[in-house]
Amino acid sequence: MLVTINVAVLLAVIIILRLRRRTHARSRNDEKLTVVMVLVFGVLIAPTAFGQWILDVVVQIVQGVSQTGR
Repeated sequence: MLVTINVAVLLAVIIILRLRRRTHARSRNDEKLTVVMVLVFGVLIAPTAFGQWILDVVVQIVQGVSQTGR
């Protein structure tokens, strides 16, 4: 039996577990590592269909907000 793990899913689980800790319990280096992991997660998920859907949603929100100001 072959078990495969999607790296993006594994990284998402790790990020969620790290963010559940209380803020005052984190060191500066711990927060920097979390930021780097989130950036890597973004790079991993960007070329997928889900990543493109997120991009489309964000673009629509930004366009709606920018049109509201006019």
